[in-house]
Amino acid sequence: MDMQRLLTSLSSKIIVQFGIVVVALGIVIAWQSDFIYQFYFANQLTKTGLIINSMILLLWVSGMLNILFHLYRYKQEEKTIAGFATNIERFQADLAKGLAPESILAKRYTTMQSIQAEGGEINHSALAAMLSADEGTKIGLVRFINNILILTGVFGTIVALSIALVGASDLIDSASGSLGGMGLVIHGMSTALSTTITAIVSYIIFGYFYTRLIDVQTHFISGIEHITSVYLLPQFIKRSDEIAYKIGDLIKSLLHAADKLQDTQEVYYATAINMKEVIAGNQDQIDQFSKELTDIKSLLREGFRLPVARSDNE
Repeated sequence: MDMQRLLTSLSSKIIVQFGIVVVALGIVIAWQSDFIYQFYFANQLTKTGLIINSMILLLWVSGMLNILFHLYRYKQEEKTIAGFATNIERFQADLAKGLAPESILAKRYTTMQSIQAEGGEINHSALAAMLSADEGTKIGLVRFINNILILTGVFGTIVALSIALVGASDLIDSASGSLGGMGLVIHGMSTALSTTITAIVSYIIFGYFYTRLIDVQTHFISGIEHITSVYLLPQFIKRSDEIAYKIGDLIKSLLHAADKLQDTQEVYYATAINMKEVIAGNQDQIDQFSKELTDIKSLLREGFRLPVARSDNE
C-alpha cells in the first residue's frame, strides 16, 4: 500500500485536468464568441470594463501558468520518489542511485549524510518543518492571486457603480443630457455585471486548481517524509530501543561465555587432580620398583659371592 502510494503521480492527473479545462474554455469561447463580443466589447461608452476585465484575466492567466509550472515541478519530484521506490523494490545497495542531484529527495539524502558525517543528531521534525516552509514560500504568488482575484471583481463593481452614479447625476441635473446620463447608467451596470462575472468564473476555476496544487504539494511532502522515516532514518540513526536490544544480546553473550569459561575451568581442575593422582601413583610404582631392584642386586651378590660395593655399604 505504501509503496503503491509512492509510485502514484497525482500531479500528472491534475495536469490532464488542466488541459481538459483549457480545451473546454476554448470551445465555449468559440461557441459563444458573438455573445461574448456583445457583452464585453460592443457599445461600451468607456474603456473601464475592458481595462478591469483585462486586469482580471491577466491575473488569472499568470496564476494559472504559475500553477502549471509548479505541477510540472512536482511531477519531476514525484518521478524521483518513484525511482527511489523502484530501488527499494529491487534491493539496490545504493538507494539514491539514479536520483536527480537537484531533486528535493536527493538533497534530503545528502543533508542526512552530511549531518551523520559531522556526528550530529538527525532531527526529522526539523527537516520536515523546513521542507514545508520552503515549499510554502514557492507558491506565495499563487496564494496571493487566489486571495485577491475575487476582490478584483468587487473592485470592478465599485468602479462601474461609480460610473452609473455619474450617469444618474447627469440624468437628474439636465434633461438635455438625459440620454447620455441614461447611457452611463446602463454602461455602469453592464460593466459591474461583466467584471463580477469575469471575477467569479476566474476565481472558481483558479480556486479549484489552487486547491489541487495544495493537494499535490501535500502528497509530495508526505511521500518525502514517509521515505525519510521508513527507509532513510534507519540507515543513519540507531534508536534507543534497538541499542538496548543489542546491549541485552551482548550481556547474554557475555553470560554465556562466562558459563563456558567456568565449565572449562572445572574441566582443567578435574584434569589437574587426575594428573596429580597419576603422578602420585607413578611415584609409588617407582619406589616399589627401586626397592625390588635393590633386593635383586642383594640376591645376585649373595649367589655369586660378589664383594659388597662400597656404595652399598654406605
